[in-house]
Amino acid sequence: MATIALFHSVLGVRPGIHAAADLLRSHGHRVRIVDQYDGRVFDDYDEAAAFAVEAGYPTLMGRALAAVKDLPEGFIAAGFSNGGGMAQFVTCRQPGVAGAVLVSGVIDLAEFGRDVNWPRGVPAQVHYAADDPFRVEEWVMAGEKAVTAAGGDLEHYEYPGTGHLFTDQSLPAEYQPDEAADLWPRVLKFIATYGKG
Repeated sequence: MATIALFHSVLGVRPGIHAAADLLRSHGHRVRIVDQYDGRVFDDYDEAAAFAVEAGYPTLMGRALAAVKDLPEGFIAAGFSNGGGMAQFVTCRQPGVAGAVLVSGVIDLAEFGRDVNWPRGVPAQVHYAADDPFRVEEWVMAGEKAVTAAGGDLEHYEYPGTGHLFTDQSLPAEYQPDEAADLWPRVLKFIATYGKG
């Protein structure tokens, strides 16, 4: 059993986040959904992005960090899209994170500032659709390099298709059931291997 901090995409805590949390809980894990938007949920990416910019990414990052302060050492930080970046930030800033699961969201740590570094030996697992329209390859490469340069194990999985939030059934234009079915056993194995809290 592990403790998992689960971070939402720029769209907020959509049904796909609740479904992911329920699946993880069904395997005995404790899951904390971190809602950085205080209940706001979006269907449109542009509207959601405008809201995030207005709220301010430093503010959202502060909320992410505050939400995990009381979690036990050895927890897993996991996130989708923008939430993947938040999981990276928390992993870098909160001592005791055992690993990070980043789904359709990896950024260059330099975006957080010069003093943000990946912690020594902490592993990460990355999942992306090959033709995800929001994928920034330079960020993915830089984010993954930070993990391996710090001595952390890195697992990278590519899936066919263009779905960004491809595990979220409430987004029919993006949902890819076969790829989602492949993703979850990999995530569960990673959590079982590295999660401690």
